[in-house]
Amino acid sequence: MADKNKEAESLERVIERLDMLDQRLDNIDSIVSAVVERVMKQSVILNVTCSRCGHSTEVAIVGVAKPSK
Repeated sequence: MADKNKEAESLERVIERLDMLDQRLDNIDSIVSAVVERVMKQSVILNVTCSRCGHSTEVAIVGVAKPSK
């Protein structure tokens, strides 16, 4: 009987963790979609600085949005 309770609790815990992972993936999807929409409308410039040497690199992402009707 105790083993069944432990299994049920473990299963519930796995289900909770999968739900949390699903929510995080949905949030990541929303963020990526927003970034893609912005890139298609205008360019995005990322400045990345190396924490070791301090060298800065600029990355420009440019997209072309098709006119919508």
